[in-house]
Amino acid sequence: MGIYNAINACAHLQNVTRAKLGMTSLPSTKVNLAMALALHRAGFLSSVHRGGPQPPTPEDLVSDPEPATHTNAATRRIWLGLKYWNNQPVLRELQSLHRPKRPITIKVEELHRVVRGFPSRDGLVKGLRLGECIFIATDKGLLEGREALARNMGGLLVFRAR
Repeated sequence: MGIYNAINACAHLQNVTRAKLGMTSLPSTKVNLAMALALHRAGFLSSVHRGGPQPPTPEDLVSDPEPATHTNAATRRIWLGLKYWNNQPVLRELQSLHRPKRPITIKVEELHRVVRGFPSRDGLVKGLRLGECIFIATDKGLLEGREALARNMGGLLVFRAR
């Protein structure tokens, strides 16, 4: 997984939610798409759409995206619709959990502790709080912590969303 892409995407989404924008875009990469789809599955984003350099129209959101080719690959973007509740962003905080020189992996036993709200035994990962999700890169893709537990999988900690 591209660690720098994940860190940049976390910082960008954090800044966009603080600015209270309705829609934003990320470069079209596999890492950014996996992050966007995981956040959408967890309920933090309202929509995920692949498109060009201009924001999609409402008609474009319900239609199939234009296929990516070699000629338009550099201009492709992933457009994200952000959610708000009572004028407050649903995605309040997005924190990257690993650094380029220190990736943190977690086993199933430790993940079980963290998801229940207890810190990991080595103290590197704090327990989850109410309304918080932790995302893990596994062999099956980027999964939320509870999904990874249901599949009995550990992996690389990527980010935490609240």
